[in-house]
Amino acid sequence: MNRSIRKVAVLGSGIMGSRIACHFANIGVEVLLLDIVPRELSEAEKVKGITTEHPAFRNRLVNDSFQQTLKSTPASLYSPLFASRIKLGNFDDNLADIKNSDWIIEVIVERLDIKKSLHEKIDALRKPGTLITSNTSGIPIHLMAEGRSEDFRKNFCGTHFFNPPRYLRLLEIIPTADTDQRVIDFLMHYGELFLGKTTVLCKDTPGFIANRLGIYALIQTIRIAEEMQLSVDEVDKLTGPVAGRPKSGTYRLSDVVGLDTTVHVANNLYSSGEGHDESRDAFVLPSIMQKLFDNKWLGDKTGQGFYKKIKDEKGKSVILALDFSTLEYKPSEKVKFDTLEGTKAISDVLERFPVLLAGADKAGEFYRKTFADLFRYASLRIPEISDEIFRIDQAISAGFGWLYGLFETWDAIGVKNMLGIMETLDLKPAAWIHEMLEAGNESFYKVEKGSRLYYDIPSKSYKKVPGQDSFILLSNFSHNIVWKNAGANLYDLGDGILNLEFKSKMNTMGSEVIEGIQKGISIAEKDFRGLVIGNESSEAFSAGANLAMLFMYAIEQEFDEINMVIAQFQQTMMRARYSSIPVVTAPHSLALGGGCELNLHADKVVAHAETYIGLVEFGVGVIPAGGGTKEMALRCSDMYQTGDTELNILQTAFMNIAQATVSTSAQEAREMNYLQEKDQIVLNRSRLIAEAKQAAIELADNGYTQPKQRADIKVQGKTGIALFMAGIAQMRIANYISDHDAKIANKLAYVINGGDLSYAQNVTEQYLLDLEREAFLSLCGEKKTLERMQGLLNGGKPPRN
Repeated sequence: MNRSIRKVAVLGSGIMGSRIACHFANIGVEVLLLDIVPRELSEAEKVKGITTEHPAFRNRLVNDSFQQTLKSTPASLYSPLFASRIKLGNFDDNLADIKNSDWIIEVIVERLDIKKSLHEKIDALRKPGTLITSNTSGIPIHLMAEGRSEDFRKNFCGTHFFNPPRYLRLLEIIPTADTDQRVIDFLMHYGELFLGKTTVLCKDTPGFIANRLGIYALIQTIRIAEEMQLSVDEVDKLTGPVAGRPKSGTYRLSDVVGLDTTVHVANNLYSSGEGHDESRDAFVLPSIMQKLFDNKWLGDKTGQGFYKKIKDEKGKSVILALDFSTLEYKPSEKVKFDTLEGTKAISDVLERFPVLLAGADKAGEFYRKTFADLFRYASLRIPEISDEIFRIDQAISAGFGWLYGLFETWDAIGVKNMLGIMETLDLKPAAWIHEMLEAGNESFYKVEKGSRLYYDIPSKSYKKVPGQDSFILLSNFSHNIVWKNAGANLYDLGDGILNLEFKSKMNTMGSEVIEGIQKGISIAEKDFRGLVIGNESSEAFSAGANLAMLFMYAIEQEFDEINMVIAQFQQTMMRARYSSIPVVTAPHSLALGGGCELNLHADKVVAHAETYIGLVEFGVGVIPAGGGTKEMALRCSDMYQTGDTELNILQTAFMNIAQATVSTSAQEAREMNYLQEKDQIVLNRSRLIAEAKQAAIELADNGYTQPKQRADIKVQGKTGIALFMAGIAQMRIANYISDHDAKIANKLAYVINGGDLSYAQNVTEQYLLDLEREAFLSLCGEKKTLERMQGLLNGGKPPRN
């Protein structure tokens, strides 16, 4: 079956429907988004004389929903330009148009009778072979397929996107007994490759995998916290990044999702669990959740939940946390536990878990109770919700943003160690856990010959995790480290390609990382064909230069040292550009400052779609001096045509730097000229390093030759400087910027225009590098720059004064 998806119909324009439509538009698919016709005219429509036959009335619901989605944050589209890929309509007038669609996705209200009614109409209109899926968080998929035609049932499947679909990586695929295996295989492949999802095959069981375990974990965490009398702030601290989970923790997550949504899913899981879920009663709401639900304190959607945002007397936003004993809100308090203090020096989350569970205080007790109970429950859900542990881990990690799945975490703690904790709490996991250990298998996962294996319960043996041939996990290459220092590892990925991985905090670029880049290029030039620079960090590709060292030199006015550091940084960036082997970068999440500059100098960038790139040095009181300012002048020069357009192009680059603008997607980075047409955007983060490796191989195979430094960069000289400085002066007069901002902006204008040249002319890269380094040095001597550096190092935002 040779399927291709060119057109998708999304039926239902609510929060999920509109956002699913946007994500398909993100990948270039043409989308038809439909919803119901309103029942009656609004008062505003009556005043305008609009009739019930007018398109403005008939498409009011879909128009309003879509516009609300376009205005919501975070943005659902990679670029506002992609909205044109979505056509709006209604079920009465446009449902017949679904015959032109390759995939029909129903995303209407969670009621079986209404879904079945719409499916009957779809069945009569769709062309044979068209994919049809229902996006649901819990309605049994097989019940929806009843009564439909054979072709409908063969091509029908359940899908469960997590909200927001652009950002949450999980897509659950839930087939029925009638679903054609080729349809299942296609959806699994398409979700992973084109939609960028961790696509998990699920059984048609209540809550599927992620919600069954995730909602269980959330409710039991709240129940245990209530029993232990832990505060909102304490629990969210304990269940946040320190435990490898999102900053939202538990209670903040509930507020964001909406308590009503959690209650709805919990009630469904309770009602459907009779007879086959021994822990069914766990889905009965803890008393505090019931109180909030009864009060309609549902979270962000009602303005208050476990947290409440208010304005203080100065008009500043303040976050208050609910006090369970009084049901009143009070200022958030700083949380401190000895157990957490003991993990501050442990950067690897997997290494933290044993320490967290060994804690002798309330925090340690909380971890032991919550982890042991959740692991017990997960073990007992096999084979009910899944036959394989890796699917459970994939679902919980991708659906709820946990760094590690349940069985991965259990491995880190130690399987036997965790069983001992369970015994002290009188908790009994599934029998297969003991059988696994008795057979001499002491972990759920292991790595052999560069492949990751999981323990397969039916066969009582280890099997290769499927799909990993499309990925490169650096943790599987620990036996292939060619060179390393305190800040970087260099791996042999095979096929003549090396990978340089940064290992510093937030992957900032200090002396060890700079040494790593230089060493990686040297080794690659001698014995390999190419170099990839990429890592698997959940925080940043690179948050930029290590400010601590620069601040130390600046405060001591050691300008020779600063000059040497910046010159070395520039030389390293230019080495990446002008080496004899291709250098490919694989940015993701944050690529700021020096991290952005490294990408600007790569032969090719293979960026994850959710990459936030920017030259942010202005916020520290300086200008980009690792080749960033030079490179933007070069890229503008390459775009020049004739006449005034040149200054307009340059002004856009100038403003992006001066406002420290960071792209909100890789697509926007391309529109900002931080990425170029030759660069590649990858939807699936797990594929990033593998795709970068392939790009390096292709460059090498195509006869890569070392390029020559550029000497043809057109700069504007005094004409451009004068224009920019006039604008800067106007902004200062209007009090939009401070004196120090104006000083930095004038320095930037001087450098990006090529300095004090009488007329527009061509200059070399080295000429511009020297200018930006001189400007950087002069700004390092400014008091305000030192204050901004100090502010950032103290964890705050730089003062704009």
